[in-house]
Formats: sequence, structure tokens, C-alpha cells
Amino acid sequence: MSVSVFGAGAFGTALAISLAKQAPITLWARDATHVAAMQARRCNSARLPDVPLPDDLSLTHDFAEAAAADALLLAVPMQKLRAVLQDHASDLEGKILVACCKGIELQTGLGPIAVINEVLPKSETALLTGPSFAADIARGLPTALTLACGEAEICRKLQEQLTTANLRLYRTCDTTGAELGGALKNVIAIGCGAVIGAGLGDSARAALMTRGYAEMQRMALACGARPETLAGLSGFGDLTLTCSSTLSRNYQLGLSIGRGEGFDPKITVEGAATARATAAKAKTMGLDMPITETVVGLLNGDLTIATAGAQLLARPLKEE
Repeated sequence: MSVSVFGAGAFGTALAISLAKQAPITLWARDATHVAAMQARRCNSARLPDVPLPDDLSLTHDFAEAAAADALLLAVPMQKLRAVLQDHASDLEGKILVACCKGIELQTGLGPIAVINEVLPKSETALLTGPSFAADIARGLPTALTLACGEAEICRKLQEQLTTANLRLYRTCDTTGAELGGALKNVIAIGCGAVIGAGLGDSARAALMTRGYAEMQRMALACGARPETLAGLSGFGDLTLTCSSTLSRNYQLGLSIGRGEGFDPKITVEGAATARATAAKAKTMGLDMPITETVVGLLNGDLTIATAGAQLLARPLKEE
């Protein structure tokens, strides 16, 4: 099974680097200038400057060339996924498409697999998600991820193909749980960053993570997910990593909010759009998700840190 990776950001490049150490891989980038620069320097100096590209990693700006592979890993931002699918539908139709993004589409409330199924219903779909930083994967550090796919046999084949010396994949057929775990933890990470940025302490962060995890389960189970999926890598594992490291963009955004600082709008933060999409979805479903609503209030500037904290602490007392 041949593999191509679409999206030469940090995560797409890291996946290509890891996979190219065991078999030839093609990495597609939208910007031809970016491709030329990576070819010349044999590294992605913009995103992973200290990690050389393996000899078996080929670079291209030609979408059709990369799409000739059997399995296509789509490492593009969640909010741009639909546009990529629509723009290149003829090249992607009927392929095995593995979404490597986390989030909920703002306009529709759909996750990445659902978006692919809607745009390209004849394609086989899967999701690669879990606790991972691009720099760790690219440097060969051990990382475990969840591979979610509704077709058991395809999932096994992908698991074998995409597992590398440092990248260990666990498979599941619960695509809903994997989608929502990877998406909703970003919302909680923004809140945790805000807590630490405001100087509210590690105990407050632990409380927010725990109650945030309860919200993740609440929505995921209402959507038909399995509880064990949320307790695994794509849920609890990813939540732990993203809420506790300054390498997380979502956590960084939260830190800036807590400190009252500006944040570079050019940086893609999946949790911001996901928070708004999740709050809208929860309202439609009649779900109580106060932390998510609070994060949206902070993002929109409708709440201050002091007001947000006071609102959460003043909620009615209840059993855990």
C-alpha cells in the first residue's frame, strides 16, 4: 500500500518523516515556493527546522501526482478540509482517506470523517488522532495514536502500514468517539491555558481538566460514542497532553487570554472554532456544557477571567 501525506505543516511533515524511514512517501504542499525551499534545504525550515527530510521522502506541488497513492493522509486544518476535498474531488474519489486533523466544522457541526463522507461518499475513511506533538514524531520519539475506521479490514491494513519504529497505532471502529475526543480536548486546553495564564494555579487546572473531561464524555456518549474510546488515547490521553504543555497551540491561546495578551491571528488554533461549534451543537442537543460555554465567552471577549471563574464556582452543587 503506497502512502502520500497532504499538508506540509508541522504535523504532516512529521508524519511523512516517520513513515519515510520504512518506505517511500510523498509529501504534498500547496505552495510551490515552499516545496522548492524544502527540496533545496531537505528540511521544513518553517515548521521543523532541525529535522532533516529522509531520502525516501519525495516532495511535490502536484496534487494529482500525490493522489496516485493508495492511502492519502490529509493533514490539513479542520476548517479547510471541506474546501480541499471539494477542490480535488476527482483525484480523491474512491481513495482511502485518513483525516489527520482534529476539530468540529463550524458551519455544520461535523467531524472530519463525517465531512469526508458527505463530500466523497465513495471513499473509504479513517481518522488518525491522539496525544502527539509534531516535533516528537519527527525526532523519532515514541508516540502512540488512535486509528479509527469503520471498516475493520481496512483499519488493520492501515495500522500495519502506518505503524513505524516510533509511532505505535491502536485501532478502533468507534469513529465518533475518536473524532469528538480529539476535537473537544482542544476546547478544554484553551480553558486550562487561561487558568494558568491568569495565575489561578495547578489545582484549578486539574479541576478544569476533570470537569472538562466530564463534558467531553457527555457530548460524545450522547452522539453514540463508546466510553472506553474517550478513556483512551484519543480522549483522556490527548486531553492530558494538550492541557499541560506550552507546545500546544490551544494551550498557548489560553495562556494569552489569561495574561491579557494578544495572540498571533496567523496561527491556526483548532480549538477556537471547535469551541463555538460545540457550544452551538450542545444547545441544539440540550446538553449542559458550562466550561465550553465559558471558553466561548472568553474567546468572544464577553467574559473576563474573573467573571468566568466566578460563574463556574457559583454553579449549583451536585454529585460528581
